[in-house]
Amino acid sequence: MVKKVFSIDTQPGVQRDGTIFDINFYTDGLWVRFQRGRPRKIGGYRAITQTGTGYSRGIFVNSADGVNQVFNGYSSGLEVINVDNLGIGGGVNQFTFNGIVLTTGTLVGGSSYVNGTYTVVTLTGGTGSGAKATIVVSGNAVTSVTITAGGNGYKVGDTLSATAASIGGSGSGFSCAVATIDSGFTSNALNLWQFDSLLDSQGSGNQLLLAHPGLNLAQIDQTSNTAVLAGSVGGTALQPLRDTSGTTPTGNTISVSGGVVVLHPYVFVYGDNGLIKNSTAGDPNNWNGADANETNVSSTKIVKGLPVRGGSNAPSGLFWALDSLIRVSYAPTTITVASVAQTFYWRYDIISSQSSMLSSPCVIEYDGIYYWIGVDRFLLYNGVVKELSNNFNQNYFFDNLNYAQSQKVWAQKVPRFGEIWWYFPSGDSTECNDAIIYNIRENCWYDAGGALGARRTAGYFSQVFHYPINAGATLSEQAILFSASIATTNASATITIAPNNQVSNGQLVVSTSINSGAIVTVIVPTLASTTATGSSAAFTIVVNSATGILRNQAVTGTGIGVGAVVTVISGTTITLSVANSGAVSGTLSFAGLTLTLSTTATATIIETATFNSQAGQIILWQHEIGTDEVIGTVFSAIESSFQTSDLGWVQGGPSQSSPVGDNYWLHLERVEPDFIQSGEMTFQVTGRAFAQSEDVTSAPYAFSPTTGKIDLREQRREIRLIFTSNVAGGDYQLGKILLHANVGDVRP
Repeated sequence: MVKKVFSIDTQPGVQRDGTIFDINFYTDGLWVRFQRGRPRKIGGYRAITQTGTGYSRGIFVNSADGVNQVFNGYSSGLEVINVDNLGIGGGVNQFTFNGIVLTTGTLVGGSSYVNGTYTVVTLTGGTGSGAKATIVVSGNAVTSVTITAGGNGYKVGDTLSATAASIGGSGSGFSCAVATIDSGFTSNALNLWQFDSLLDSQGSGNQLLLAHPGLNLAQIDQTSNTAVLAGSVGGTALQPLRDTSGTTPTGNTISVSGGVVVLHPYVFVYGDNGLIKNSTAGDPNNWNGADANETNVSSTKIVKGLPVRGGSNAPSGLFWALDSLIRVSYAPTTITVASVAQTFYWRYDIISSQSSMLSSPCVIEYDGIYYWIGVDRFLLYNGVVKELSNNFNQNYFFDNLNYAQSQKVWAQKVPRFGEIWWYFPSGDSTECNDAIIYNIRENCWYDAGGALGARRTAGYFSQVFHYPINAGATLSEQAILFSASIATTNASATITIAPNNQVSNGQLVVSTSINSGAIVTVIVPTLASTTATGSSAAFTIVVNSATGILRNQAVTGTGIGVGAVVTVISGTTITLSVANSGAVSGTLSFAGLTLTLSTTATATIIETATFNSQAGQIILWQHEIGTDEVIGTVFSAIESSFQTSDLGWVQGGPSQSSPVGDNYWLHLERVEPDFIQSGEMTFQVTGRAFAQSEDVTSAPYAFSPTTGKIDLREQRREIRLIFTSNVAGGDYQLGKILLHANVGDVRP
């Protein structure tokens, strides 16, 4: 008979700093969070798409009309994935980067034009606007086009022209092709993206996506400027943001080293030497108006900006420099000097000149308070800059952080559970492979324990789309998925294959007659039906009409051999891959698929191709959904565990920590589980005789959601319990576990 029954009363949080014997909090945890002071498993995650491109270096989500646009910036570009409010969708659409016309190429001179040299001619056509040129007409045809104003929004290959009225009044047929542009974007492994959006109320009337691919991934203090890009949030094209409207436009591209933020209705950009610069209200293309401004407020680079509540001085924003925090407020003030009045619209206040910043993506706002990581501590701003106390895992974070990769540290929040997550690369990892978590409601810290779900390079917190979206940190490798016979046509981007349920968009097609890098972009089922005749044992049939019949289509019907596909089409004579099984007479069906590839074929042939997964792709995950890792129809268990503080008599027993304990071993005879639980769980007993001794861990004891008690005979002087869930569909929330314990029979 046991003498005492105790409940576990370990305090919430996982403490990594200090010694295990000195901890009153949980001593270890894997994919576990705390709610109501108790451990519970962190939620599962589901793949939205497996074909994201490269490591994600910035994610932004825009929601409208039930569609959530997930923008994913990577080193070589930007893509958007549209999903509904359940996360269903996943088609990946790449952005194009349009821009300023630099040169033109192929020229068609036309005829009947009036000879002469014409300046400041507005060019028509193409995807952009605003391009002007000097045009020379000789022999009644255009002979040269010299760009004098590049406009914006053009792409290579655009066909441009000009009205006859602008080049003499008569003539037709002139055109020229755009040869080169300045798109404002260059593929670079150091690209780190910042995003925001703004209504262009003074111009296009569109909601604009603003994006800045800064060269900041390796060094937070790098000084190279790159263009801020803009485009309709519903489109797939970006071009450089420029000062092109207002009374005195410069035409300059807006380029900075830091980033971009919107303090509605103003666009702010920032960068080196404390630069903060803003547009006029509602017009992202006007940087010369009265309320536009440019100033340097710090000696060091500005690396991050976020809106802040401004009250009567709205809009307002916070801007983080490498060594200070600056508040910018809209506060129009008119000053008159010598009868000349001048209005100053913005006030710049230094909140702290003794701050620091570990990485530009590590700042996040939670209910009006701003949290970030300095170079050696955690900080917050709630009207003043303060240190955020962390006695749980501050050493664990800074001692294990790979400082060479510190610009990859990024912040996310999970408001449902009151959490702020900081993902970071630990050890020698070059990508984030762990996360530390601050729980505002519970006022405690814990971490992901190096769980697979913490291997994320970028993300966006839940808003209208009520799941966090995170980008995986594992690049795919090229692998053969299947082989199939294909039919190609020289210089054509389409191929045909027999019906195949394995083919999908995004697969890489490899064969001798297709240019390398051919990706499946469009899949169209094809079906033809026609009357045909043919002899038994022959390899040919004669069809009534060959319209709609493609090589490599599967052929079925009376007298057709099993597995027959079309190999040659010559007029109305069709050659098959297998001999007819009998006399052919009647209607046949020709079924197959037509695939559009990203590149063209080099020969007309039927051959075997391999269909491969692409290398260098990532999974975009929808987090906090279900309990498992879900990729397509495959559900995999996510392991979650937690380990209690020391429960031995020398610590005062399982239910309390006492400065004076009994010097006995604790003999554990029964555990009464109390969980909200799905799936089987296990627990293990671990512990040691002395604080610096090696742990001795028991075999697992399994229990189900209906298990009332587990009888055992385990004893340790310093004893801890480890609870684990590692089955598909597994989930748990800890209640109040009872332990039946006695004094052990081993002397200290």
